[in-house]
Amino acid sequence: MAGEIPDLIAEARTGTGKGAARQARREQLVPGIVYGGGVDPQPINIKYNYLLTKLRKGRFLSTLFNLKVEGQEDVRVICRGVQRDVVKDLPTHVDLMRLRRTSRINLFIHVNFENQDLAPGLKRGGTLTVVRQEVELEVTAGDIPDHITVDLTGKNIGDVIHIEDIALPEGVVPSIKRNFVIANIAAPSGLRSEDNAEEAAEE
Repeated sequence: MAGEIPDLIAEARTGTGKGAARQARREQLVPGIVYGGGVDPQPINIKYNYLLTKLRKGRFLSTLFNLKVEGQEDVRVICRGVQRDVVKDLPTHVDLMRLRRTSRINLFIHVNFENQDLAPGLKRGGTLTVVRQEVELEVTAGDIPDHITVDLTGKNIGDVIHIEDIALPEGVVPSIKRNFVIANIAAPSGLRSEDNAEEAAEE
């Protein structure tokens, strides 16, 4: 059920305040704080280039991480803020929140499409047009689905697949409260051209 949660490696930061934070930045480290979960806040440092790589991958603020700090138990966290230099737009501080396994959070979950060989519309030359390769869902931190599945069995040209057409795992709900489109099966270009020609002739 649960997908592999990426690690976020940090080190404990001794000392707090602006002086300790400035010292961390001089050493190519980004200071941060881990809070929540009924535990005292924990000052940390994250290597600058390592954090920058994570940020550039995207979705940093909506990814659940397994925080690893040497000498401490791993803990699940989600980023609640990244402060940046106003001129260079580079990270200067991160805020991480601890999550209990029962915590509810919004995450982007990958969409898998199955049984394409059982879709008559695709056999006729139709094209699967994916509108959302990922969907933002509200999930429980201790039970995160690796993906959700769209079954294309019986789908024909012109069929549209909405979020309400998908059987979501128990306890998982869309974060957007409307029946949005996931994908559709479009007609092949040749068939569209014929339809357009027929419409023009009728007019």
